Amino acid sequence: MIKIYHYGQVGDEEIFARVDMVTNVETVVTEILANVRENGDAALFEYAAKFDQVQLESLEVTQAEIDEAFAAVEPEFLEVLREAAANIRAFHEKQLRNSFLLNNKDGVVIGQKVTPIEKVGLYVPGGTAAYPSTVLMDSTPAKIAGCGQIVMVTPPGKDGKVNPAILAAAKIAGVDRIFKVGGAQAVGALAYGTETVPKVDKIVGPGNAFVAEAKKQVFGKVAIDMIAGPSEILVVADATADPRFVAADLLSQAEHDKMASAVLVTDSYDFAEQVSRELEHQLPLLPREEIARTSIDNNGKIIVAEGNLMLAIDIANRIAPEHLELCVDNPFDYLDKIKHAGSIFMGKYCPEALGDYFAGPNHTLPTSGTARFSSPLSVDDFVKKSQFTYYTADALKAVADKIACFARKEGLDAHAKSAVIRFEDEA
Repeated sequence: MIKIYHYGQVGDEEIFARVDMVTNVETVVTEILANVRENGDAALFEYAAKFDQVQLESLEVTQAEIDEAFAAVEPEFLEVLREAAANIRAFHEKQLRNSFLLNNKDGVVIGQKVTPIEKVGLYVPGGTAAYPSTVLMDSTPAKIAGCGQIVMVTPPGKDGKVNPAILAAAKIAGVDRIFKVGGAQAVGALAYGTETVPKVDKIVGPGNAFVAEAKKQVFGKVAIDMIAGPSEILVVADATADPRFVAADLLSQAEHDKMASAVLVTDSYDFAEQVSRELEHQLPLLPREEIARTSIDNNGKIIVAEGNLMLAIDIANRIAPEHLELCVDNPFDYLDKIKHAGSIFMGKYCPEALGDYFAGPNHTLPTSGTARFSSPLSVDDFVKKSQFTYYTADALKAVADKIACFARKEGLDAHAKSAVIRFEDEA
């Protein structure tokens, strides 16, 4: 059963405790990455047999496999995929940045040039669930940014095939190449390249502890989006909310995995008890009851800020959740009060699942409190920026002594010389 805490009556260490992310995978991941770096495709085939229990004949998904999967997916789901993709595209197109140029001084031109990342790798999880939504969320901003090649990796099933829904989403999204590789070895393949899998410049997408650790270890060799922890939801609700809705929303994250975190912060103890009872009613109805039950019992909590909704919002800001639902009337009255959250869901008819699949904003979000300083995946993640500077001789001459003054203050005489040497013959 979910724990209920009265804020102010228990210590902050209990109120704000997070799921312990300590794992013992570092050494294993290091060995996997070294094997992939040294042995390439052979290591990937080895790990497919070891971890996925499948003897693959080839690593890359063929066009025939994609077409077969597309034909196997229900037409109604294909239409849902297309509509979701359109919503995601419309949202992310607004994020496009333009290069800029400033020339408001005589002889001076400065600016910034925005360039797409050339090759990006998308990690799409498999395991206990398949996520075609992640394909759309991660590939769409990359396509909008103009990335030259989008390479997707995802674990195969024991039949050696990729889930048809994932392949259908990849086709709709315009993914260029797809490989049947999962786990830390997939991250290694993208980071180092193999005989078959191309080396990329950036890796994005969520995964398990092995994937997260692998991304951490290859960072610097390639760029990454973030180190994703377990899924999180925090609901801020007052007594006017429907406890059935709130319980269902909490369970929508609890069913992800046993490490997921579901938190309610409310200004009413009576409402907290209603939600607790509703959770117990809804849990046995879930196909993934065991996973959701473990999450709720071990990591779930209800925090009561009795009679003080603004305190509830302050608590939410301290937690800085991945997903935050404002299940209150007039949610826009409180939007400016939310300082730290990955994605905010406004009102009583905006479940977090809407953002997972359909609305348009991205669902690859900062977790584990990193919403204090991180942002959702966006078009910005798939571009890089270069600065440029142009000065005429007269423009440089006007400031050369100032540059030299600054350089000498830092003890860098060669810097100073590089500015003034151009005009020494004029003296």
